[in-house]
Amino acid sequence: MIIDFNTINEVKIPGMNNGTGEMSAQMYMDPNRKIIPTRIHKGGSIGLHTHQTSDDLNYIISGIGKAICDDKEEILYAGTCHLCPKGSSHSIINTGDDDLFLLTIVIER
Repeated sequence: MIIDFNTINEVKIPGMNNGTGEMSAQMYMDPNRKIIPTRIHKGGSIGLHTHQTSDDLNYIISGIGKAICDDKEEILYAGTCHLCPKGSSHSIINTGDDDLFLLTIVIER
């Protein structure tokens, strides 16, 4: 199966999960998974939320930021991968001057 993100429109999402600022994302979703190239713009964040039914993997492509997962702070930069396992809560914050570009993969289980 090929997913061609060249054919998926980018959407702008203000205040994702009661976060700050704005992010842009291309979303592929089916009942078992989500694959989402995401840009959290300068000053933006994805607010604290819980993954009740899924694991959430976030591979950082560029930019710098931080994740807070179950009250533990993790620094994010290119080449790192933040994992929020099923049942955990997390938020992601862009702490840099450029977009925080990440590839999010959500696996339902």
